[in-house]
Amino acid sequence: KMVNAIKGLFISCDIPMAQFIVNMNASMPASDKFIVHILDPTHMFIQPNMGDYIKSKMAEFRDQNSYEKPT
Repeated sequence: KMVNAIKGLFISCDIPMAQFIVNMNASMPASDKFIVHILDPTHMFIQPNMGDYIKSKMAEFRDQNSYEKPT
């Protein structure tokens, strides 16, 4: 039996960030979904062309949820 190989990007992150990525994937149309396989709560395999997109969305998310002490 032949093995199907898929080129992808391995992501390792904490559980909250993994959930953010899963929710981002779920909000996209079926043709744009990028998660190939969720390995466990902190690791996933995604389409390789989506790495930069996910990094930018994670940076936006962190910036929106950062606390800055008032001066």
